[in-house]
Formats: sequence, C-alpha cells, structure tokens
Amino acid sequence: MAIAAIAVGMVMMLIAIATGIGLQTKIREKLVVFQGHIQIFAYDSNVSQVSAKPISLEQDFYPTFKEIPEVMHIQAVATKGGIIRTETTYESILAKGVGKDYHWQLMEDFLVEGRTPKVQGEEMTDEILMSTYLANRLHLKLGDRCQAIFLKDEATQVPNQRNFKIVGLYNSGFQEFDASYIFTDIRQIQKMNKWQPDEIGNFEIFIDDFNRIEEVGKQVYSKIGSFLDSQTILQKFPFIFEWLGMFDFNIYLIIGIMIVVGGFNMITAILVLILEKTPMIGILKSLGATDRSIRKIFLYNATYIIGLGLLWGNVLGFFLLWLQQRYSLVKLDPTTYYVSEVPIAFTPLWVILLNIGVLLLCLLMLLLPTYVISKISPTKSMKFA
Repeated sequence: MAIAAIAVGMVMMLIAIATGIGLQTKIREKLVVFQGHIQIFAYDSNVSQVSAKPISLEQDFYPTFKEIPEVMHIQAVATKGGIIRTETTYESILAKGVGKDYHWQLMEDFLVEGRTPKVQGEEMTDEILMSTYLANRLHLKLGDRCQAIFLKDEATQVPNQRNFKIVGLYNSGFQEFDASYIFTDIRQIQKMNKWQPDEIGNFEIFIDDFNRIEEVGKQVYSKIGSFLDSQTILQKFPFIFEWLGMFDFNIYLIIGIMIVVGGFNMITAILVLILEKTPMIGILKSLGATDRSIRKIFLYNATYIIGLGLLWGNVLGFFLLWLQQRYSLVKLDPTTYYVSEVPIAFTPLWVILLNIGVLLLCLLMLLLPTYVISKISPTKSMKFA
C-alpha cells in the first residue's frame, strides 16, 4: 500500500509539472512568434501598433543589437488594420508586413499547407500567409485571390485596396491571432502608408532566455534613446501571463498534497512494521542495540519502500507522458487554453530534484514515528515473542 501510494503520488506530480510547464512554454512560444519578446516603436505612437507612426530603419541597434548579448535576433515589421471581403462574407484582419530580415523559422512550425511569402525579392510581392481559421471563415483556400480594404489614407481619405494571393496556410492554435493576422510584404504597408523604404512600424526583438525578459527589457529601453519606446510581451499581455502564473501555484499545491499523502502512508506503514517487529526490537535491545541503531534499520527499510514507489511512479508517469506527447490523447479547447492538446515539457534536472525531494521529505516525516522504538521495553516486548 505504501509503495502504491508513493507511485501514484509520483505519477500525479510528474504529470502536473510536465503539463504545467508544457502549457506555459507552448503559449509563450506562440506569443513570441507573433510579437517577439520585446517590441520597439515610436514613443508617441499607438501601443496597439495598428496605425503607428513610422520610425527610421537606420538605428544603432539594427540589424544587430551588439550592446546586449542576450538579443538573438531583431527584425523590422509594420502592421495595418483592414478587412478582407468575399462575395458572401467579410472578416477584419491585421496585416503584418515583414521583410528580408523576418525570422520565418518560427512561423514555419505552424505551416499547414503551402509556403511562406517570398518577400526577399527586389520587387514587391502580393503573396500572403493566412490562417486556416480565417480561410475557412472566408471560404478561401490555398492559391485563391482575395480583396482587402485597409484604413483610409489620411491625406486623400480614400480606402487602400489590395488584391492578395494566398500562398500558405498556418494554424498556431492561438485563435486570438489566427482570427486576424495575415503576413505580407512590408513594402505593401509602406506603400499604403506612403512611407519611405527606410520607414517601418516597429522592431521585434528575440532573446535567448525568456526568464531574463524583464532584465533584458530594461536594458533595451535604456539603449534605444528618448524618441523610442519599448514593451515586453509580459507588459503587453499581462492577463495571459498572470493566468499562466497560476499554473505554478497549482503545481506546488499538487506536489505538496501528494508528498503529504505519501508521507502519511509511509508513517502508517512504518508504525505497522514497528508493531509487527516489537519482539525483534526487544531482542535487539536486550543484546545491546541502541535506539538509534534500531531506528536506522527501519529507516533503511523505509528508504527501500520509498525507492520502489519512486521507481514505479517514474516508469508509469513517463509512460503516460510519452503516450500524450506521441499520440496527443488528451485534447483541450483552443479558445480557452490557446492549444488544441495538452503539451508536455520536462527536463532531467527537475525530475532528479523531484525524486530527491520526495525521498528526503518522506524520510524526514518518518523520523518522528521511529521514536516509538525508544518507548518499547525489552522485557515487556519479549513476552509476545
């Protein structure tokens, strides 16, 4: 019973940590693909970046942010709001213009069909990358052309119309973005806004360690000058990250409960063993064994029991996690969780620390019941031998 309790507890803890960290990591990755870790934009511009004032491409930190080694990549983008209409329906969109420096590798992980737009050429392209969600709502498919109408030009008050060709379909599972974002040539946005070739909407920065995003964000802000502003995705999506932070509390709560349950089961097992071996304890005491040495015998036995429980718990837990990672058996509602199945993420370090922590905490909980041994009298206990 004690072995089973430890094993079940270990399975629950492994699943809680792997799924909690996996969900946090997956959602962060999707946010980063669409927004970058840090954005740099004009100081007095609209934070939403939909109709931001342009900033110059000629910056000291572009194309490489040499002063901050944690910055892996920086890219120039521009966005503009509009609608796509067909014969039967229409949808609002946010066109994201990208250029030669755009990091397509992250987006290619979401690519379902087709390819990414060829924005590296000398001539402006009309190719776009659209989400499967948006294409289904507009009754469009790969290779179709669609008409888009963007916000009016401030000078002429005439809407900007564009005829795009869908060359790729993506599905990030993040419906908030899939429902609006299309990717096109940044020169399309520059032309509609009557910007110069060296004018863009904002910069997106990618860093190598998400855990240091706040620290790096402050460094970026201090290096860009007073005419520019910066914002991390933590600042842009605070409610999402507050929600993700709740997963840490849930993980700690489950770990605490499982350790307490497993510990009390071990306490029960040790007390039963002590009661069963009372005559043996009396004999050992009569032969000169100390209470401490006898307690060690029971603690060694408890270590063996806990070790078996951890072994079977790890085997079963990793088997279940492998099944989920390989076959995606447990699904989620993407409108609520931003992912379509439960993601799995784990590292050997936290698995080792978890096993060591469970073993040590359970043994610490067993120190108190083993003191019952000191109350056992050799003469009285040997009567039951």
